[in-house]
Amino acid sequence: MTQPLLQEELAELGIVISAGQINRILTEGKQIFHEEKAELLTAGLATASYIQVDDTGARHLGKNGYCTHIGNEFFAYFASTDSKSRLNFLEILRGASHDYVINAVAVAYWQKYELSAALIASLAEGPTRFVDAVAWNARLQTLGISGARVVRITTEGALLGSLIAQGLSPELIVLSDGAGQFTILVHAACWVHAERPLARMIPHNEEHRLAIEWVRQQIWELYQDLKAYRQGPQPTQVPVLTARFEALCTQRTDYPSINNVLNDMREHQADLLRVLERPEVPLHNNASESDIRDYVKKRKISGSTRSDDGRRCRDTFASLKKTCRKLGIRFWDYLQDRVRGLGTVPRLAELIRQRAAESTARNAEAVPA
Repeated sequence: MTQPLLQEELAELGIVISAGQINRILTEGKQIFHEEKAELLTAGLATASYIQVDDTGARHLGKNGYCTHIGNEFFAYFASTDSKSRLNFLEILRGASHDYVINAVAVAYWQKYELSAALIASLAEGPTRFVDAVAWNARLQTLGISGARVVRITTEGALLGSLIAQGLSPELIVLSDGAGQFTILVHAACWVHAERPLARMIPHNEEHRLAIEWVRQQIWELYQDLKAYRQGPQPTQVPVLTARFEALCTQRTDYPSINNVLNDMREHQADLLRVLERPEVPLHNNASESDIRDYVKKRKISGSTRSDDGRRCRDTFASLKKTCRKLGIRFWDYLQDRVRGLGTVPRLAELIRQRAAESTARNAEAVPA
């Protein structure tokens, strides 16, 4: 609820308190919680084989902004910022670190986005680590790099290099709804979002309606078989399922809009079939959307945050609350433990590492020798 409603309810209980005091209680002196929230991301990324990501609108100080969610079955992390670009996503992933690193991963990223060999060579000569954005931008200026696209790509590569230098696995899978800012490392796409344009399509006639239904039926039949594969991977099924996917996407109908959806699925074949090489990865991004739903509800109630402390606290307590639920801890018990300094509830980062290790052990036991 909003702070004015909190004040009203407290007044009805006979508690006289000012709006300013309520705000201070809610947003000031929360450093121990901010520090524990930061630990969630570090532990989550260090133990994850995949993460699910999503974002939503989050107005701040009367201006449009965004909140990015990062998580999996063991943790949830929310970060509100002014943009939702790939640069922004990479900066969120690296947490408290501020450096930029040139290494093999950064060079491979630049090559992927077709920077010239001469430019890459000049970047790779000289210093390979820069302590902050000021030092990095100074290096770009020294090399005469000023074009917006080139600056963006070189900076993205250096941020990615920094993440890998910190220990992030280059094999980490990022599962998303297909938004471009999330297509880094090893990307996996959500089947629900891939099929959604068909579900929303308005047919012009009965023939089109039947075509939509037929294609959707094929998609969900293949989806069910991929789901079964995920539960019990059989290597012999990989070429069979791949062939079925290709047959699905190469068929043509009399409705061009359907063909466009199938073409888009074909272009993202590797992302949609990621489960065939990494069965632990979900086929959809529903968990991330579910995590962010509570955040959306609060946004609808409050409209927006009005101070930097307020925005930071909203992100922190949303992260801690969701993570507690994933770890089977009552959030009220967690809050009392931290406020009273009891120390009976372990650090959430420790529990994340423990649960991840237990999950890895169970999966190893389930794989036949």
